[in-house]
Amino acid sequence: MPAQVRMPKKELYTYEDYLKLPEGAPYQLIGGRLIMSPSPSVRHQLTLVRLMMKLSGFVAERDLGLVLCAPVDVYFGERDVYQPDIIFVSAERMDIVEEDLINGPPDLVVEILSPSTAYYDLRSKFKVYERSGVKEYWIVDPEERGIEVYLNEGGKFKLMGKAEGEGEIASPRGV
Repeated sequence: MPAQVRMPKKELYTYEDYLKLPEGAPYQLIGGRLIMSPSPSVRHQLTLVRLMMKLSGFVAERDLGLVLCAPVDVYFGERDVYQPDIIFVSAERMDIVEEDLINGPPDLVVEILSPSTAYYDLRSKFKVYERSGVKEYWIVDPEERGIEVYLNEGGKFKLMGKAEGEGEIASPRGV
């Protein structure tokens, strides 16, 4: 039987509060609120596996850095600790990889939309990723079979490419 999550009721939570959750609790800290996510759908997971295989292979062949998938905590601030679907940290920035979390913005974040998380992926998290310096952000929509690729230029994401259905899209940074 899974451990029960018993947190004192607060208006806003901090990273210190978040650390009190049991390991594996299905929460992210978004804007100081504990947001619970149900298990992803099979379609979501199949999309994740396909992307992980391609990205991991590409990165490993070229010894470019580290690719991880959720759940892994990424610390963006005292009130923002996310578990992106996929992250990439370049070899030059491995100092942000700690034993229990990624302490700072990854070079690439990939979010796969699902009904329970799409609002956050497209709004709150988008803004934090942009502001914190994530260099590249991919938003993948398995329902529409689409992807949008954003590049951070001067602290703002710029849409660099979009594909739906069939087609290819390239990372502007070569990741």
